[in-house]
Amino acid sequence: MTKPVILVTGGAGFVGSHTCKALARAGYLPVVYDNLSNGVQEAVRWGPLEIGALEDEVRLAAVIAHYKPVAVVHFAAFIEAGESVREPKRFYRNNVAGTLSLLRAMREANIKRIVFSSTAAVYGAPERTPIPEEHPLRPMNPYGRSKLMVEEILADIAAAYGVSYVALRYFNAAGADPDGELGENHQPETHLIPLVLQAAYGLRSDIAIFGTDYDTPDGTCIRDYVHVTDLASAHTLAVHRLISGGDSLIANLGTGCGFSVREVINTVVSVTGHKIAIRYAERRAGDPAVLVANAGRAHSELGWAPRFASLNEQVLHAANWLVKGKN
Repeated sequence: MTKPVILVTGGAGFVGSHTCKALARAGYLPVVYDNLSNGVQEAVRWGPLEIGALEDEVRLAAVIAHYKPVAVVHFAAFIEAGESVREPKRFYRNNVAGTLSLLRAMREANIKRIVFSSTAAVYGAPERTPIPEEHPLRPMNPYGRSKLMVEEILADIAAAYGVSYVALRYFNAAGADPDGELGENHQPETHLIPLVLQAAYGLRSDIAIFGTDYDTPDGTCIRDYVHVTDLASAHTLAVHRLISGGDSLIANLGTGCGFSVREVINTVVSVTGHKIAIRYAERRAGDPAVLVANAGRAHSELGWAPRFASLNEQVLHAANWLVKGKN
């Protein structure tokens, strides 16, 4: 029997590649469409890779016509918030205009299901935590605004054309494939856990703590870390929902537990057995003190629950991947 095809834009990236593995295990054929500007070709293992840019609508239409996907999972985007402040036009062109190209191609091919990789950055500085989906949306940088713009576009297109969508607002992606087949490979790296691990293994001289005077128990920022394998599971459940005729949905993805920067550093020290040099720096503009998800909607609407909520597990899996890459 032919497997249903899912087009995965940005499927050579960190969360995208893990989602392709989850989709394949669930009986789908993930077809990756990626320009490899940030993705890694070797991470595409569970289906074909088609190299192309979203703005190349001729190429995109040809790929869609060839594979005839039943749904799209859309990861392709620039994600570095600091860079978005320096280069906003680049982010809006890629994240918003690129999505419009994809949606035009989907409309031409009569594809009416899309799962969108959104972000907790749409909330900005939270008024309360854990953050529910009904929280006011006040993104603090062009990255967050670009993701919110796409959510609003999806809502309008759903109303006009009968498209169904799931937008998943996830918090801090962490960890690596427990089987050791995939991991984080950003260039440059910006996520805290791999940066701390690099300091632990001597790949960087120290780790910077940006601000120690936040209104938190130890003075450093608190974040909700969610394992990349759990994110992949949620995207797969979202595909199931849409293919089964489920309604559109916006849902947070997080564990509901927060860990401070110091707690992350201490956990890395415990897992690796290595000391870490710490450098103290000023607060970064736009860093809220606490970001923790209320993920109750994902639990009730998707049947999703994180398997790897332990920070120790997340750090251990990421450390195993880093060590594997060094050897």
